[in-house]
Amino acid sequence: MDIKGQGAKGISFIKEFRAFAMRGNVVDLAVGIVIGGAFGKIVTSMVSDVLMPPIGALVGGADFSDLVLSLGANPLTQKAIEVRYGAFINTLIDFTIVAFAIFLVVKAMNRMKQADPLPPPAAPTTKKCPECLMEIPLEAKRCGHCTSAVS
Repeated sequence: MDIKGQGAKGISFIKEFRAFAMRGNVVDLAVGIVIGGAFGKIVTSMVSDVLMPPIGALVGGADFSDLVLSLGANPLTQKAIEVRYGAFINTLIDFTIVAFAIFLVVKAMNRMKQADPLPPPAAPTTKKCPECLMEIPLEAKRCGHCTSAVS
């Protein structure tokens, strides 16, 4: 084995990885994931600490996170087997709020894109000669390349 060859491949691999990791899309994705995680914690707190207590009071004082369906005990461990559907309801509400917030952000971004449309394309200033297919000015009566008459 050639050690120099392996070293060159290793440096090439490191350069290639650095180029990949520093591309704009990868960095943007990493930032989005970190911000999304923080946003998810905020939404979870808002749902469990702000929204769920009044909703629970409206449905008879029940706290959804405490709602469970007990299926008995596991014969091997003697631990209770529970289906925590209240936590699932909280998670569904979290998801709905996050999806709605993302919808509002995307809608606002689309509105901002539409507010600043691109200018219309400029009118053409040339046309093709029907004989030689070279570009000539729109006002030309004769082609400057083949001298044929154009209309």
